[in-house]
Amino acid sequence: MEALYMLIPIAIGVMIVVVIAFIYTVRSGQYDDLEGPAYRILMDDDDPRIPHQPSTNLNKTSQGSSSNDQNV
Repeated sequence: MEALYMLIPIAIGVMIVVVIAFIYTVRSGQYDDLEGPAYRILMDDDDPRIPHQPSTNLNKTSQGSSSNDQNV
């Protein structure tokens, strides 16, 4: 019974801290757009790690090759 005199105020204090933290996150906009970041990672248009072919190789074509060979 004596432990309840200590545990109940601690539980109320923790509950108050959690409610204040939740109110802060709502006001700061944490929950405004929940789906945007999930779609943003799929639509990433920054591809710096994809190696690009040098532009000089793209302009050189042989006369005997077909159009399918030039697109490779």
